[in-house]
Amino acid sequence: MLGGVALLAVLFSIYLIFAWVPTERMMGIVQRIFYWHVPVNIVSFLAFGITAVGGALYLWKRERRWDILAHSSAEIGVVFCSLGLITGSIWAKPIWGTWWTWDPRLTTTLVLWLIYVAYLMLRNSLDDPDRRARFAAVFGIAGFADVPIVFMAIRWWRTIHPVLFEPGRIGLAPSMLVTFIVGMVAMILVFFYLLALRVGLENLRSQVASLKAQRAWDQGWKNST
Repeated sequence: MLGGVALLAVLFSIYLIFAWVPTERMMGIVQRIFYWHVPVNIVSFLAFGITAVGGALYLWKRERRWDILAHSSAEIGVVFCSLGLITGSIWAKPIWGTWWTWDPRLTTTLVLWLIYVAYLMLRNSLDDPDRRARFAAVFGIAGFADVPIVFMAIRWWRTIHPVLFEPGRIGLAPSMLVTFIVGMVAMILVFFYLLALRVGLENLRSQVASLKAQRAWDQGWKNST
């Protein structure tokens, strides 16, 4: 059900982007990437926030389901953050004349991506499940501190990124705002659909591991008798 709704939202978003919303006068057709570029970055913030919350709940409850949620959300968050960096580079080339510049927003986003790639690498480097979950939880919570820095970078430092949303002012025409909102909803639905799939897969993996362990124990007990 959720997958079907997400697909419809994505298709509707594509229609609005390429067939309904007018072309921006200054940047031209390349500006249309904005309607997914910003949403995938925001969804990555959501994903890393869930990772931090899941880690905190694991440290409190010591229940594996929270570690699974944190891990799954981090993996998907890295994917969305990667898409944000890639689409940003595609947008930057014709507008700024370069694929990359050490702009504060870009730099802090790259740091965020590196933090959660390191989070995933940390998980793969530890064999003990409880130790892995505890270390990852602390790392995931600490890493989230970069999210507000990314968000505020264009307000704290001189940057080439525009400030589109401020209290009392929205720097978008109505049709552009509608297209942006639909893109935002579509990316959120895609994220939660992928998260549900990833959590379900990890739960199945845990059940298989438990069954294998039980079978090995039973086999060992039979051999001993």
